[in-house]
Amino acid sequence: MSTGKFIVIEGMEGAGKSSAIGVIERILNQHGIEYINTREPGGTPLAESLRDMVKSVEHKETLTVETELLLMYASRSQLLANKILPALTAGKWVIGDRHDLSSRAYQGGGRGFDEAVMGTISDITLKGFRPDITLYLDIDPHIGLSRAQARGDLDRIELEKMEFFIRVHNKYRELAEQDESIITVDAAQVMPKVHLDIEKAVNEFIAKIDLD
Repeated sequence: MSTGKFIVIEGMEGAGKSSAIGVIERILNQHGIEYINTREPGGTPLAESLRDMVKSVEHKETLTVETELLLMYASRSQLLANKILPALTAGKWVIGDRHDLSSRAYQGGGRGFDEAVMGTISDITLKGFRPDITLYLDIDPHIGLSRAQARGDLDRIELEKMEFFIRVHNKYRELAEQDESIITVDAAQVMPKVHLDIEKAVNEFIAKIDLD
């Protein structure tokens, strides 16, 4: 049985990740590819508990930026070991709602953690594991946060100041430009065009695998 593939959707609040995942699911179904879905932080019972710690606005004490960073990677480690790797080994594809690129952008760009620090923690927890392809939905943070606010209550990270999200956005773009496995999709376009761009990227990825 062949090893599955890991497709990740990345982007800031309001970028349209949920609808993008729906597009990918439809394409994989059309090709008869078996898949599972994951999200980060979270994805396993223990990782979901860690997600609650990161996202909650109910804490009676300040969650330090160091704790936030370590909780994100602890959650990711649990998800990788207990859900992603077993699925890939069984030949299933995995659609991930966020992965390591999110920490590089939010904790690295937004919180200002050093690249070397991020790299060391990533090496310890992920051991070099990387997605096969990442679709980064690029959107101006002002537009994205406006969309997120329209959805309802915001979590602890979504309540950060705009300056934080501008740093996150800049880091996302910087990292996407440096990595050819990351495909940038303009998420400010009308939704049908965004979905067409996602379809094109995923179908080209599948075709390349078939050729190989």
